[in-house]
Amino acid sequence: MPAEVRRTSGRDAFPAFVLGAVLIASIAILATLAIVLWTSFLDGPLGVVIGRFTLKNYASVLNDSQTYDVIRDTLAFAAMATAVPLILGIPIAWLYERTDLPGKSLLFFAMTIGIIVPGFAVAMGWLFLLDPRIGILNTFLQESFGLADAPFNIVSLVGMGWVQGLSLTPVAFIMTAAVFRAMDPALEEAAQMAGARPGRIFAAITAPLAWPGILAASIYIFTIGFAAFDVPAIIGWSNRLFTFATFLFLLVNPQSVLPRYGVAAALSTVVLFLAVLLSWWYARMQQRARKYAVVTGKAYRPRAVALGRVKTLLSWGFIAIYLAVSLLVPIALLVWSSILPYFQLPSVQAFRSVSLDHYYRLPWQLMATGFWNTGALMLLTPTVTVILSLCFSWLVLRSRVPGRPVFDFIAFLPHAVPSIIFGVGAFLFAIYVIQAVLPIYGTIWILLFVFVIARVSFGTRMTNSGLIQIHPDIEEAAQVAGARGFGIARQILVPMLRPTLVYVWLWTALLTFRELTLAVIVSTPKNLTLPVVIWSQWSGGDIGMASSIVVVMLLVMSVLIALYWLVAGRRGLLSA
Repeated sequence: MPAEVRRTSGRDAFPAFVLGAVLIASIAILATLAIVLWTSFLDGPLGVVIGRFTLKNYASVLNDSQTYDVIRDTLAFAAMATAVPLILGIPIAWLYERTDLPGKSLLFFAMTIGIIVPGFAVAMGWLFLLDPRIGILNTFLQESFGLADAPFNIVSLVGMGWVQGLSLTPVAFIMTAAVFRAMDPALEEAAQMAGARPGRIFAAITAPLAWPGILAASIYIFTIGFAAFDVPAIIGWSNRLFTFATFLFLLVNPQSVLPRYGVAAALSTVVLFLAVLLSWWYARMQQRARKYAVVTGKAYRPRAVALGRVKTLLSWGFIAIYLAVSLLVPIALLVWSSILPYFQLPSVQAFRSVSLDHYYRLPWQLMATGFWNTGALMLLTPTVTVILSLCFSWLVLRSRVPGRPVFDFIAFLPHAVPSIIFGVGAFLFAIYVIQAVLPIYGTIWILLFVFVIARVSFGTRMTNSGLIQIHPDIEEAAQVAGARGFGIARQILVPMLRPTLVYVWLWTALLTFRELTLAVIVSTPKNLTLPVVIWSQWSGGDIGMASSIVVVMLLVMSVLIALYWLVAGRRGLLSA
């Protein structure tokens, strides 16, 4: 607490400011979902008052066999996208938290990069490797062994799930690392002293104790996979292999017919209820996890398992293989594609055709627009998100406003609901509700609106955790000394929460830089972001140009990662 807290007189405006900000944000979140629900019952052109509602859109969704195909394929894709990160991420998390594995800082840095690198970039690289028509590995095997058909096909639900799972493995790593870190090893050590083998200890003790946390992580990852757009769009779009997000995008942006907003809204509403059920299940898993707590708070000292030289080499070999297939190989293939006139197998002829022609012909005007809008959003989105998150947390944890847990639930909704639904809702809300009064469609402000909504769940989870650790007595002492809310927030709460706020700001900025799902729904030629520029080039068939822009984007991202590493390292944020 500062030595002196500035006294203020008059009525404290801070609670009113916080309540107003939270009310505005809550109304925006609920209104975005409400417009989707309203549109789902609307029959006829949007924006036209027709005086009646109908269940026609729901009948169209429920009677269309493609709906069930899409839901089935989405569930299969999400299941694969959940299994892969658990199989890969849990062992890496255990090695990171429970062993004496050397180079842990390097491991955490590599996993951090895995979260930041866009999923669409990894998907493009895997297409270049295993596409049945142009994939390097498939082409090599067919030419070498005279195979009639490609032995591998990444353009499948299993293939898409594999690529999405590789991108989500760092999420599984971070979430399960927290589980292993909080687990008291006393029971495992007792079993070891009794003569139990490591495999038996893991199966009988470690796994059951960690299971609730692992299941909660599984549900969390499943919800991300269910709503994923970038990987299914890059891999499955050209082959008409749709998941929920890509099918919804097709309904809103059809190629040869009028948009089917009502059907899209009805499908979104059906999925909305599924998402709420998943969210409820996730909350139950978090509550059940407390029953498995074995940390007593007395003499709790986690003891690292000694791996030895051979196991250390094997462990790093496993990690290196994951990093190679998830990052190095896809990025290398993107670079290879960007320097060729057309994609081809490495050969003497291919090396002779290598050039920087794609880089010379980059659509600089589009890229300038994309960089400008993306840069502005990287500054505005985390700033607004941090302010709103702190307001939500203060209202829920510090105020006496009746029904304040409801605001916490509203703040969590953007995580529970697939983000593309919020994109559709923001689009409909901007076009048909507020366009006449506040014409934000086609501007950067609608992107800011939907980006902030999507990130406020992450922000409030972090600020809730940080604010819980600050005892209210500190603020009450300042109030007794004559301080008001803004002074307390500026001189006490913000300084004490600075590591959390910096963490939220940095991660939100980095995730905004790579965001495609939300941007592609509400973007126009005037408010393009860099990921949307890449998507437009890719969907237009110019894969070499798209690869070149991705390489430029990754180079810029490497600078941002270096800055993040520098700032986060100074703030003590580089730990799982």
